Amino acid sequence: MAKVTGDTVNPDVSLLRGINGLSGHASHGVDRAVAWAGGYGLVALALVLAVWCWWRVARRAEDAPAAVAGVLWSGLAAGIATLLDLPIRAFVQRPRPYADHDGLHVLVHDGGYSFVSVRSAVIAAIAVGLFTVDRRFGVIALLAALAEGFCDIYVGTHYPTDVIGGFALGAATVLLLTAPALALLTRLTTGVARGRAAVLVRSSPRAAPAARRLGPRKVRHSSTDKDLAA
Repeated sequence: MAKVTGDTVNPDVSLLRGINGLSGHASHGVDRAVAWAGGYGLVALALVLAVWCWWRVARRAEDAPAAVAGVLWSGLAAGIATLLDLPIRAFVQRPRPYADHDGLHVLVHDGGYSFVSVRSAVIAAIAVGLFTVDRRFGVIALLAALAEGFCDIYVGTHYPTDVIGGFALGAATVLLLTAPALALLTRLTTGVARGRAAVLVRSSPRAAPAARRLGPRKVRHSSTDKDLAA
């Protein structure tokens, strides 16, 4: 199949060429940094944000089991989005941009089909999941998702619509399955909070046993008062 050259009428390809064209004016170091960030760095950043949100925010929340379940769901949803991406790619079978269009600066040659951007889907799922737990972490992860989409287009491996499809896949995976997923995961985290691994769910797991120890003292004090009154 001959590659297309006069494709400025297509806004998807026009935006692709506009963003990818920036790589033709950037230094080699910038190109390598963008390629690394799009391939590994931003996904790793999203995972670090999820772990940080779990350790510093979710475990200290008033309803810690539900908050920890929300963080856990963000990671699981990212994995589900990755699996859903496989049949979507097989069905759409969209070639990579550099397979159909000349004149692109291709910094990374990824195998397989182009639609959707799985890395954008993964980070978007984490971002939406974290947003339900803590808006600050959700916004930072969302910015990472936008940066990932930019990198995918910059290096020439995805169309803008591939990135938009990835965002939609990640967000839809989280939102459509939130109710049943959180119901199951909250039940799990509540059980963990009552056991020896309570530190995984609550930052101060000894608080609950301390409260139970205060109960008998109150009862004994109450019975003494009744004796004195008699």
